[in-house]
Amino acid sequence: MTYRRSLLAASLALAGLIAAVPAHAQAPSCTHTVGMVVSLTGAAGRFGQAAAKSVELAFNGLNEAAGAQGIVGCRLGFDLRDAQSQGSVAVDQARQLVDIRKVPAVIGGIISSVSIPIVTSVTAPAGVVQISPASTSPTLTRLGNEGTTKGWFFRTITSDALQGTAAAKFAIDQGMRSMAIIHVNNDFGVNMVAEFRRAYEALGGRILETVPYNAQQSTYSAEVTRALRSDPPMLYFVGYPGDGTTIVRTWVQQGGPQRFLLNDGMNSADFIRGVGPQFLGNAFGTSSGTSTTPSTEYFGTAYPAMSGGFDAKAPAADRAYDAAAILGLAIAHAGRFEAAAIRESIRKVTEPGGEVVHAGPAGFARALQLIRERKPVRYVGVIGPVQFDRNGDITGPFRTWRIVNGEVTTLGQMSTEDVQAIQARLPR
Repeated sequence: MTYRRSLLAASLALAGLIAAVPAHAQAPSCTHTVGMVVSLTGAAGRFGQAAAKSVELAFNGLNEAAGAQGIVGCRLGFDLRDAQSQGSVAVDQARQLVDIRKVPAVIGGIISSVSIPIVTSVTAPAGVVQISPASTSPTLTRLGNEGTTKGWFFRTITSDALQGTAAAKFAIDQGMRSMAIIHVNNDFGVNMVAEFRRAYEALGGRILETVPYNAQQSTYSAEVTRALRSDPPMLYFVGYPGDGTTIVRTWVQQGGPQRFLLNDGMNSADFIRGVGPQFLGNAFGTSSGTSTTPSTEYFGTAYPAMSGGFDAKAPAADRAYDAAAILGLAIAHAGRFEAAAIRESIRKVTEPGGEVVHAGPAGFARALQLIRERKPVRYVGVIGPVQFDRNGDITGPFRTWRIVNGEVTTLGQMSTEDVQAIQARLPR
């Protein structure tokens, strides 16, 4: 597989982590290269590193399944670029991929503050497919409704318009009736808290302090001090593991109560180790959930074996695999490596009514056979069956969890219908 590490920092961070896809004796000599712009460094760096390994695994499986015929005559590869968790850097990298490499599709970004400028400044104006495995901001839905994304954007994760409501209901169910909030001051954090606040206060909750923070500061003492001034019984933290580790440790050091509500990205072994599991015995969270399928089981075994240290529950890992699998199957279905055809085929390979196929070389082989025979196919992936609406959004369940003895333990699941029923009762 072809990779290009855009910056020395990313090269050093990923040395030994990402390997070339093994060559096969009868593999096609050409490569269809898509772009990938994710955060390999910065606040969301571990998300992007995990996602890159997922895409590698998915493309490995597709190439193995395609054999000498290839996917539209060639192997699949991707050109990996580091967004550094910064929108301006991401736009520059995406422009190089689109304008110079002429890629018809880009996987990424990880965080919404990266995905949004890519789609508004690069992919949508250029007519290039963009599929994100982890960007949750409701702004992306709004941009679709306004026509800004022009139908070029897709994501394999649910919007915070749903997740904020799910988190609010979960908090009330756990007896979390009042709290302080510290959140990252970007599109993701602002929107997540807005959706949470609307539902939480309608359900009877009380927010005592709301404190934004800017990512990658050397200290967060001032933000924590401000959040603690109303003597809150707990903290809801919305952000990323790197900053989150420092903020939660500072909260504990300043005597804050060791009761936490956490967003989906904090479902992270790095965060738990960094803070110390002894301080997180009363930490709860919500994440986009999965409907277990044979694809889930395949990924749970195959991914840890090749990921270089990430497990199958690493944030963004499962959804990045599905994003890559859907994109690869869409290229095969399109019959040509061209953006408009790929865009139309993304929905074709996930629509209900086709023969269900799953992740991994065997499932991909069956999918490619059906595509060659011009028969309908429906990929049901690691996160379960998905279907994209007109804005490229999906719906899905939400997992509720708690940290127990340093491990994230699932408590239950909230269905999309449950969340939407709550939203229907909320004041507009």
